[in-house]
Amino acid sequence: MRQTLYFLITVITSSLQAQPMSPLAGLPGSPMRMGFGSQGIGMGNAMVATPTQTNMGYYNPALAAFQERPAATVAVGFLSLDRGLNFLNFSTPLPPSAGLSLGIVNAGVSEIEGRDRDGRPTENHSTSENTFFLSFGVRIDTNLVVGISTKILYYKLFTDMTSTTAGFDLGVIYRVTDEFTLGACLQDIGSKYKWDSSALYGLEGTTSIEHFPVRKRIGVSYAPQVVPVLSALELEYTAGMTFLKLGVEVSPTNSFALRGGLDHLGLSESLAAKPSFGFSLQTATGAWQSSLSYAIVIEPYAPASLHLLALGVEFR
Repeated sequence: MRQTLYFLITVITSSLQAQPMSPLAGLPGSPMRMGFGSQGIGMGNAMVATPTQTNMGYYNPALAAFQERPAATVAVGFLSLDRGLNFLNFSTPLPPSAGLSLGIVNAGVSEIEGRDRDGRPTENHSTSENTFFLSFGVRIDTNLVVGISTKILYYKLFTDMTSTTAGFDLGVIYRVTDEFTLGACLQDIGSKYKWDSSALYGLEGTTSIEHFPVRKRIGVSYAPQVVPVLSALELEYTAGMTFLKLGVEVSPTNSFALRGGLDHLGLSESLAAKPSFGFSLQTATGAWQSSLSYAIVIEPYAPASLHLLALGVEFR
């Protein structure tokens, strides 16, 4: 197995060196920073100050307090290079002034071919990177909302190579007017991966820790009451890099919405921005409302785009 692990590391390293790479790509937890769900990803992840009817504590735990009805969402991503990205979320109001959001982010790579010392194929391997989060938001007064998320991070890298750790997020929302909303969030506070290879290598094994970069995000959203448009602007500072996120959602009817966004527009670094587009269809049936959503992201460092399909239900 040691030879197989060496082979995997060599292949992955060679692949990354053969193409341009984002400065953020080599930092721990990269898949966990790709966004959450079709709405957020379709709007360029500019969601730190964007209260909607499908709030997710992933972007800002304070957003959970804006949830008006219980809702659940499941999303499946289709990516190149045998990668996977999936989401599951349940949000519910906690009267009179709070809300709760539970979610799972699952990412990984499959069909990794193992080889022995002589280069002969042995068996296929896969990785599984997961974040389980619980977000709680509460209104302090009419305009001010605060929130906190606790997260469990589990990563299965290889046989007998796993990491289980914890981290948390802090967020705040301030409603300036009924149309303007400000938001800020500190994410991945204390988040890390801790590796112990003694089970794999015995006495030659070591313990190492990889800390996630703390993400500092601030943004504003604008939803005019006279037209069905939601727009958002966000500024993020992560690992010494500063970049913008832009997003817009247009809802010509109550059952249809179009979205567009631009993520990772670099201000301090030469980052390749990620354009995104998407839509949602909704229908009401009895005591619940169902939705079908789609988003596409043009990934600058991958051979093909990311496609995301989501199903949601909201109980009325």
